Amino acid sequence: MSESIRSFLAIDINAELLEKIKNVEDEFKQIDANIKYVNMKNMHLTLKFFGNIDLNMVDEISVKVKEVLNKYQPFDIYIKGSGAFPNAKRIKVIWIGLEEEQTLKKLQKDLDGEFNKLGFDLEKNYKSHLTIGRMKNAKNKNLIQEKLQDFKDYDIGNMTVSKIALKKSTLTPQGPIYEDIEVFEL
Repeated sequence: MSESIRSFLAIDINAELLEKIKNVEDEFKQIDANIKYVNMKNMHLTLKFFGNIDLNMVDEISVKVKEVLNKYQPFDIYIKGSGAFPNAKRIKVIWIGLEEEQTLKKLQKDLDGEFNKLGFDLEKNYKSHLTIGRMKNAKNKNLIQEKLQDFKDYDIGNMTVSKIALKKSTLTPQGPIYEDIEVFEL
């Protein structure tokens, strides 16, 4: 039987913007709420979560990514605002948003279509976002809702997407450890 790994395809966020995202996260951390925050070194924009895959799938995924990226040039994304999944009344995930960027949406859709040919499910309602924390219960939810409102239009800034990475995720009691399996240039 082949070894399997937990993996996903993502865009890493540049250091300058990470500092601004950390400032937003720090504002949420001032509230006494039961939230597990994402470590800044793990901050990324997920294009596709594969889950557990056989190692032999890595090459097939890599070929599909390269095929799709041949049609793309580097492009800008604009990180702005905050929100919650599934919604502000039932907060499970706190996120930083992206302005709806057509190139990013098309890239995600093109990649998803190719991954579907490999047997992966299509994303039903893809919403580009950066997870900053996961709310474990409703403790001080009203204060979190107020903070979400405060940051709903907050500008983080622009960055150019010039590469994406296939990553391995190893879950540990201290949190996930992400490693690049392969980095693809646009």
